Amino acid sequence: MAWWLWALAAVVVLLALVTVHDLVQKKHAVLRNFPIIGHLRYMLESFGPELRQYIVSDNDEERPFNRNRRRWVYATAKNENPYFGFGSDNRLDAEGYVFFRHAGFPPGAEPESDVAAVKVMGAWRGRPGAFRPSSIVNVSGMSYGSLSGPAVEALNRGSALAGCLHNTGEGGISRHHRGGGDLVFQIGTGYFGARGPDGRFSMDAFMDSVASAPVKAIEVKLSQGAKPGLGGVLPGAKVTPAIAAARGVPVGVTVRSPNRHPEFDDVAGLVDFVERLADASGLPVGIKSAVGVRSFWVELAWHMASTGRGPDFIAVDGGEGGTGAGPLTFTDHVALPFRAGFAEVYQTFVAADLHRDVVFVGSGKLGFAPEAMMAMAMGVDLINVGREAMMAVGCIQAQRCHTGHCPTGVATQSRWLARGLDPADKSVRLANYVAGLRAELSRLAQAMGSTHPSLVDPSGVEVRGPDGRLTPLLEAVGYGPEAWDARRRSADAFQD
Repeated sequence: MAWWLWALAAVVVLLALVTVHDLVQKKHAVLRNFPIIGHLRYMLESFGPELRQYIVSDNDEERPFNRNRRRWVYATAKNENPYFGFGSDNRLDAEGYVFFRHAGFPPGAEPESDVAAVKVMGAWRGRPGAFRPSSIVNVSGMSYGSLSGPAVEALNRGSALAGCLHNTGEGGISRHHRGGGDLVFQIGTGYFGARGPDGRFSMDAFMDSVASAPVKAIEVKLSQGAKPGLGGVLPGAKVTPAIAAARGVPVGVTVRSPNRHPEFDDVAGLVDFVERLADASGLPVGIKSAVGVRSFWVELAWHMASTGRGPDFIAVDGGEGGTGAGPLTFTDHVALPFRAGFAEVYQTFVAADLHRDVVFVGSGKLGFAPEAMMAMAMGVDLINVGREAMMAVGCIQAQRCHTGHCPTGVATQSRWLARGLDPADKSVRLANYVAGLRAELSRLAQAMGSTHPSLVDPSGVEVRGPDGRLTPLLEAVGYGPEAWDARRRSADAFQD
């Protein structure tokens, strides 16, 4: 018999076996009703995000980041032309659309790609390690373990090139974090990199981690926008020797992060913990949290005002944040979106007269100039970028982060996939993106008549309401007269 007949017979036998399997199995109704053909449905579903991304969606449809936004990040990261031709294809009459009022006579200076913060982090409490962040745009917390080693190395080396801060995420300080970038050492509920053999917080382990790397600040993570109110599990199969060394845990053993800190259970305990870390390290210490119950923030602000103790900075993560995988209910419905959440926090600290002392950090899809400028008009001092930084080093929004099969080697521990990501090349792209975003913010601030993004007149930012009329942003997000006045006076004070 000719070889092609044998091949044809093998194909027929294989299809027959698949047909029998599909007909007798009871797990998938589609396959039971449509043997063989039904597999096409699962194939289409498996690469649905990629299909929509490149073929089906309009430029401004795809979520969480549309094609125009991704294109801007990629072009900026590659130092290519990020301009768009033939005018805007956005719906300028859409509810919630943001407009910036440009000045009749803007400043004549050139926009800057190096834009430092206006506040000094740690000045309020007089920390020995107080410093003025040299970049208003910094890399948000993404752990080694969630991201590959090459991706973390690219982010760190790129942060060094861009002169920005690199948040470690709660997975500890790994060898990939030692490419020259200044670090914000994040401490989560698992105390990775700062835990003893019993899994509890260890001051000795904490100090060893701080001394081992260029740590500029400490961040106590309470929650994040991707999975607020939840802990986490790192399966033993993923606890490699390198990850175990960074986290201070045994190799190959499943590690669980609780949904709350074992070291404290109230605001006073949180403040005591912050002060312990600051006293031991001499560094500014802050907290990161998504926004849930209002009472927590009210109690925190007034406790700080009455005692003169507490966090040097507060990082508010919007419910839109998503560098970590989480249950759909929590990613979609738990924690307030950034605008609503930050408005509550900022006004609470205005009421306690602490808004000029605390450094406010914002995150949650703020890695583009319009969103970042809105946040800064509301009172944010620093912008943290997560998924946008991932895109700068190669992420294509394949939405495979939770599977370990990221095709670009960013969110995976597969050696084969990670080997495709070159840290030397991608670090330059991260630096280009950060510098590009800073320059875009500087350009926008100057168009609005200011010399710095933090100093823009917030009344120059407007939002289209449901009735079609334009409303000042601060009014749209619910700022009262006291917060309006405080926001203006703060900008004027730093301007002087």
